[in-house]
Amino acid sequence: MKGCNNVKAVATTGEDPLTGLDVPLFHPRQDSWRDHFEWQENFQIVVGITSVGRATVKRLELNRAGLLSLREIMVMAGVHPPQNF
Repeated sequence: MKGCNNVKAVATTGEDPLTGLDVPLFHPRQDSWRDHFEWQENFQIVVGITSVGRATVKRLELNRAGLLSLREIMVMAGVHPPQNF
């Protein structure tokens, strides 16, 4: 099974697909989600809006098929997006 932790492993940086630069990944305890990401497609697709966000989306594969399906189900159930995203 391919989860975010398995994809991330020990990486602390990733490549920003827009600039090609190696940048720090999003740190959920230090960074604000809203500063780096936004939702598209009925809250199913995560879009990086900064170099950190774009690198994190790419490195953690945040829009892989399994997560998109899970988010779709969660939206239908009324439990996604999180209130404090």
